[in-house]
Amino acid sequence: MNAALGAQQAESGGTTGLGRVMEPGVIDVSHGPILYLEDVTVQFDGFRALNNLTLSIDHGELRCVIGPNGAGKTTMMDVITGKTGPRNANVSGRVFLGQSIDLMRMTEPKIAQTGIGRKFQKPTVFEQHEVWENLELATKGDKRWFTSLRARLGAQGHRRIEETLALTGLEDEAYRPAGLLSHGQKQRLEIGMLLMQQPQLLLLDEPVAGMTDEETMQLAKLLNSLRGTCSMMVVEHDMEFVAALAGDAGKVTVLAEGSVLAEGTLDAVKREERVIESYLGR
Repeated sequence: MNAALGAQQAESGGTTGLGRVMEPGVIDVSHGPILYLEDVTVQFDGFRALNNLTLSIDHGELRCVIGPNGAGKTTMMDVITGKTGPRNANVSGRVFLGQSIDLMRMTEPKIAQTGIGRKFQKPTVFEQHEVWENLELATKGDKRWFTSLRARLGAQGHRRIEETLALTGLEDEAYRPAGLLSHGQKQRLEIGMLLMQQPQLLLLDEPVAGMTDEETMQLAKLLNSLRGTCSMMVVEHDMEFVAALAGDAGKVTVLAEGSVLAEGTLDAVKREERVIESYLGR
């Protein structure tokens, strides 16, 4: 992607250099990538958490990102979602959603509204509420308190909740308090809550931490079933989980010291000497 072209489109209200006008708020993925980071550097007290990081995620892609602790994986997600940005850190570079949405110019809440959903390592659900209610509360719409009080869930909303329960394997838990779910079930519930907001890009930070082997494979099955419905970036250390997502042909990105160390199929990056030395070990 030409980042300068993206900036030009953002400033011109979404008109491309070829004269095509994008609808405001629509992510322009006509050139392929849904996410593009170019020369992103983040410094904290002189330490470079990200160092001229450049990478892109294609529209509809499920990308796994691996690397040692301190490689900059979480900082990268913080920059994408606006938690870390020019307003609160020494940050430079470009971050675009599609061709025209400059995330570096936006606040964290605004970025969330563009269609980016993020899941942190620890599940965050409303434990006193039933699973169904958690999904209902997460439904995309006007979240102002006075609107929420008057809101009524229509037939379409009911269908979407039922579909999400089936997708996440939580149909039998629909009316159970979320606090009584297992760790793996809570993780799937939170992903379901994100899906209720219809994200176009889903970021997951070490989603299988603390899971059993069975729960890990259940989550891999869920994420694989989402292919084609949204783009995904998954940061993870569990190599069996990464293998279940990447398969033989999926692209894996290896980060180290804030930069891309290697990129390619999982089998290819595992054979790279630099990756073996910095992350996988001999």
